[in-house]
Amino acid sequence: MPGALRVVGGFVIESDFNGLTALITGASSGIGAETAIRFGVNGAYTLIHYRENLKGATEVLERIRRSGGDGHLIPADLSNTTTIAQFTSQLEGMRRPIDILVNNAGSLIMRKPFLQITEELWGEVFTLNVTSAFLTTKAVIPLMLQRDRGFVVNISSVAARFGGGIGSIAYSSAKAALSAMTKGLAREFGPRGIRVNAVSPGTIDTNYHKKFSTRAALDAVIAATPLQRLGTGSDIADVVVFLCSEEARFIQGQTIEVNGGFLMV
Repeated sequence: MPGALRVVGGFVIESDFNGLTALITGASSGIGAETAIRFGVNGAYTLIHYRENLKGATEVLERIRRSGGDGHLIPADLSNTTTIAQFTSQLEGMRRPIDILVNNAGSLIMRKPFLQITEELWGEVFTLNVTSAFLTTKAVIPLMLQRDRGFVVNISSVAARFGGGIGSIAYSSAKAALSAMTKGLAREFGPRGIRVNAVSPGTIDTNYHKKFSTRAALDAVIAATPLQRLGTGSDIADVVVFLCSEEARFIQGQTIEVNGGFLMV
């Protein structure tokens, strides 16, 4: 699929996703925004899901259009099953079948010590981080099966490997479930030409950690990371795009750790 590198509108074009449609959830900022832009500038018609940040989602679409690409915005709240059902109904009724799905939407929501986690909070964290990915994938895979081709990339977390920081047990458990779901999907649908993998970011310098982490905690992560920095959205987006390219044609069911060496497995 990929060809020679070329530059369009100031963007370096690395792969050719012309004719494909990519859906990225949680794409108005951070990792999701960078991933949507990568696919858009490389030719994919890009569906940019967002919850509340219309300004950010619009800016992502504008950057894609300035590069010569196109797409559109899809607002939806993926933190409860009623609105997830409305979202997946839209996907099933779309004229453009989805070729690439990146399940990126997710959040810790709030830090709570284990004994203070309510059943409601536990359910909300799992709905946003796992159930939304389950139901979205279930909505798009039937059309992938009709074409014997498709790509699903789930965004997990390094927290799934080591349990996360204090107050994030619900989140780390949900991300571990997402990594396990990745393997099951890969086994079931690999024989039908659907490649399913996950990317597990380390600590990424986005608004997420501005909200949920302290400067001291981030500095401690940097000190414990061999590459001596936090990750960027681009670091993750590049791996996601790679997993949907021809170069990754024999990678299946893997969770790729992208954390600068903070955790080595």
